[in-house]
Amino acid sequence: MNWICLCCVGLLGFQAIPDALLRKLESTYPVPNEEIVSQCSGIIILGGVFKSAQLFKEHDQISIGEAAERATVPLGLLRKNPNLELVFSGGEGSLFKTGIGEAFVAKTFFERQGIDPKRIYLEADSRNTRENAQNTAKLLGKRCSETWLLVTSASHMPRSVSEFERSGIHVIPYPVDFQTTKTTDWNKYSIAESILRWQTALHEWVGIFVYKYTS
Repeated sequence: MNWICLCCVGLLGFQAIPDALLRKLESTYPVPNEEIVSQCSGIIILGGVFKSAQLFKEHDQISIGEAAERATVPLGLLRKNPNLELVFSGGEGSLFKTGIGEAFVAKTFFERQGIDPKRIYLEADSRNTRENAQNTAKLLGKRCSETWLLVTSASHMPRSVSEFERSGIHVIPYPVDFQTTKTTDWNKYSIAESILRWQTALHEWVGIFVYKYTS
């Protein structure tokens, strides 16, 4: 029995296995071209970008997490397309509130990068993807019928698009934060790295299943 357990643990280290699950999610939507981007009303960014708001509160410095592309890619698009507006959707996921949610940190980040505050709209109450969609729909109101770029991690995009469409928002997916390439060599072996990828893949696949069968 011990040998079986050791073998199972050992197999977890092969990155190609969780990568196959992630790749299926990440390849669902292509990155739209510049022409499509220029025709949109704005960009909706989902939270999960910035680290603890408490860090910002104490040090007045903005820390970006592993999904940094959720902030850096839209920043480039906003600078290149001054017609685009920005909606950031993300509240506090912690049990004990600090009073400074991720949306406030995001606003500060984009303002410090030179984006006009008049272009920025915040949705600061969401705790999960479903609430991101529902609360953003309330914020946009009749403007849900306009075309919005939806920016989130590529593996998170299938679940996000489903929820935003269900909420009546017309979105074009703009996936970022890719974790996989077209193939993964079997010689890539790291238990620590692979477990993180397993966690991400299972979180998204389970989330898709749960969201599909719950209202």
